[in-house]
Amino acid sequence: MKKRIKGEDVDILSAKDPKEYTTEKTQVFCIGSKGIPAKYGGFETFIENLTKNRKSDAIRYHVARMSNSNNRFMYNNAKCFDVKVPDIGAAKAIYYDIAALRKCIKYCKKRSRIEKPVFYIMACRVGPFIHHYKKQIEKLGGVLYVNPDGHEWKRSKWNRFVRMYWKLSEKLMVKYSDLLICDSKNIEKYIHKEYSKYNPKTTYISYGTYGDVENTPEGEKNYKKWMEKKDLRENEYYLAVGRFVPENNYETMIREFMESNTDKKFAILTTDNTKFRKELERKLTYTLDNRIKFVGTVYDPEVLRRIRESAFANIHGHEVGGTNPSLLEALSSTKINLLLNVGFNKEVAGDAALYWNKQEGSMNAAMDKAEKMSKEEIEELGKKAKARMMERYSWDYIVDRYEDVFINGVHDNRS
Repeated sequence: MKKRIKGEDVDILSAKDPKEYTTEKTQVFCIGSKGIPAKYGGFETFIENLTKNRKSDAIRYHVARMSNSNNRFMYNNAKCFDVKVPDIGAAKAIYYDIAALRKCIKYCKKRSRIEKPVFYIMACRVGPFIHHYKKQIEKLGGVLYVNPDGHEWKRSKWNRFVRMYWKLSEKLMVKYSDLLICDSKNIEKYIHKEYSKYNPKTTYISYGTYGDVENTPEGEKNYKKWMEKKDLRENEYYLAVGRFVPENNYETMIREFMESNTDKKFAILTTDNTKFRKELERKLTYTLDNRIKFVGTVYDPEVLRRIRESAFANIHGHEVGGTNPSLLEALSSTKINLLLNVGFNKEVAGDAALYWNKQEGSMNAAMDKAEKMSKEEIEELGKKAKARMMERYSWDYIVDRYEDVFINGVHDNRS
């Protein structure tokens, strides 16, 4: 039976479906992403590519998906299962992770042939509850792997009490995990420094990026249609892509752009956040500057890649978190990248980008430098960025690393 989920046709599973019977040696239960098929989000993109690019027939992935239903379905040869989650505000993600974890444990208990299951939890949301579930995982002969993500407790959208919860949760997830898979070397260093008393076992495996991909006629048609609709011209706009939240420094980016003398436009491709947008409208009156364009969201990966390729430069203001997928994609496709000068971004881009800080005039100066570069200098910077991505962040390499960890396990492997 087929069903359409997020624009993709998937095979719905029933309890008696032969595909429900699992024979692979290594069972990996992925918890914490919103699920696949992916449209937006770092963990979702990661799971999409991890399953799509699977190499070993010895692995079977099981992926939780936040939903309003209770379907089970096959996608990318992974067994996906819906977790119905009530709308309970900020606690929704915590409820989801716990409910997904319970479903995975129950699934393993019913199937005694599953030996040494791997429970891979992305983000540190359920620390206060994890010891209880860790004991159940141990009884199954399984292991608990955690991706600690970034410094969620630093995000400005949270109040003081929520931040305190996030910090405690992170501490307990570190304490009870068998292995922490860090997508940033800076995060890995932080884990060992902050939680040295737990002697955490870690390994570093980054996110990946798509690299060179051929354009399809349909994708090119949709891209041109989008560009025309948004009144954008190739090489005549700066681009910012990311969630519309304060810690991505949209206020600084918009203010600096407004003070620049560029005749190019600033296309902001982002999620909706009416409250934050009204706040910035009041502070900056950016609606008076017709160069600044909020262009909505784009879910088609080919169209998004072409939008990046056509930009004069990408501006990246992310300050909190580990390796950011949108940065990897920008470095794979945009020749000039103007990045906020923080450890996470510099670790990824190295000398293949220009940097700015939050001091007045800094981003403006970086824009000015970019616009004075020769065609040859721009081409060289773009080549350097692409080469860096292909060498260090290809999905081929990253899937290899993950499959080795899932099948063979790993002890502390600090880079």
